[in-house]
Amino acid sequence: MNIEIIATESLGVRGLCCFIKAGERKILVDPGIALGYTRHGLLPHPFQVAIDEKIQEKIIQRWSEATDIVISHFHGDHVPLADANPYQLNIRKITGLNPPVRIWAKASDHLSLLEKKRAKLLSNILNISLIPAEDRKEGIITFSNPVPHGRKSHNLQTVIMTRVEEDLVFVHASDIQLLNDEAVSQILDWKPDIALVGGPPLYLGNRISQSLIKKAWLNAQRLSQAVDTLILDHHLMRSYEGLKWIKSLSSKTKNKVICGADFMNKRRLLLEARRQQLYQEMPVLAGWHEAYTQGKTDTIHYWNVAKRIYQLDD
Repeated sequence: MNIEIIATESLGVRGLCCFIKAGERKILVDPGIALGYTRHGLLPHPFQVAIDEKIQEKIIQRWSEATDIVISHFHGDHVPLADANPYQLNIRKITGLNPPVRIWAKASDHLSLLEKKRAKLLSNILNISLIPAEDRKEGIITFSNPVPHGRKSHNLQTVIMTRVEEDLVFVHASDIQLLNDEAVSQILDWKPDIALVGGPPLYLGNRISQSLIKKAWLNAQRLSQAVDTLILDHHLMRSYEGLKWIKSLSSKTKNKVICGADFMNKRRLLLEARRQQLYQEMPVLAGWHEAYTQGKTDTIHYWNVAKRIYQLDD
């Protein structure tokens, strides 16, 4: 099995996209991407936009290769959108690409009103029927029942988790935020060798209670003791507190606890957390975002400057 993490916060964007090659199956999970539209009152820095462009290209390439595409839920950082903003993946970029691919997602009765709208648009524009995935096993792929998106609450937002088994077991658990004991127990029951899990949104500060942070920590410990390689990312890596979590968890287990960038042997680029610093390091010309949206400018200058600062390769 080969696992490629394509898009997540430690790689510079919002999302939890990965590509798994296992036998004859090529499985693309959560092929969406986003940038926080505003952070500290600032639009995405052009360097973030440059990273976003490169990762969008990779997602589109993997879409063309996939035998299966899994959508854990229909938030804009996990699925292509018909009404994508300039920093998200627009469905029209993949229209007509790889028509035979199977697309797995939650059934309609497990979707919110917004998710239903997005699922219908995706299906209609691509002319592909989405396959209900809940509690289903299809060859080497197993899907969970819907589990809470974060804590169980009145909004009933849910995601599906995915298990892939070949020479090892890999689990993708998007946006569970480690806040639901049953979701974590399901991961443990699946006995993964490697798990890619969305951690808690510590970046929300006082908007997430200490009791919830403690719950997430205890569930992270449960996973770290049982999973050989635990990859924690997504919401967790929108602040540098996430790196402290990983370091502390690693000190308490013999297993590996890392972020997505570590798994891919790439430099950690917590650009959501660094937005204010990016504007200081690389000042943005007035009107740049409007010009970019209109196709009148590009990210080349900022990418070249950032390459020198961060010692990046193309």
